[in-house]
Amino acid sequence: MSSSDPKLRNDPYGWIEDATAEIEKATTELLENGEASRISDEAVARMMTAAIRLYVAKSDGEERTFRPLTGTRDETVTATEALSAVSEILRALHLGPMELALWYRRRPDEL
Repeated sequence: MSSSDPKLRNDPYGWIEDATAEIEKATTELLENGEASRISDEAVARMMTAAIRLYVAKSDGEERTFRPLTGTRDETVTATEALSAVSEILRALHLGPMELALWYRRRPDEL
């Protein structure tokens, strides 16, 4: 969906649709060029915080789950990348694998 879409033109948050596509594209270029250090730690933390909070609000509020990553399988995010991020999120919240195991749930479509 683009901000030129009539549904988004009057939406004060419609710009997020385009911004996320641009962020994903720029991130891919930065990583391919080995230039991830050009983005501050604070900016990455703000993006992750916003993404996590929005994902949970949508999935819990709409009583559904959806794939939280683009692509299928590991062509956009590897297992190593995902587990490294999850590990650091748990560490930041002073949680461990046991708490993750307690909160883990199967998606309805996986049963």
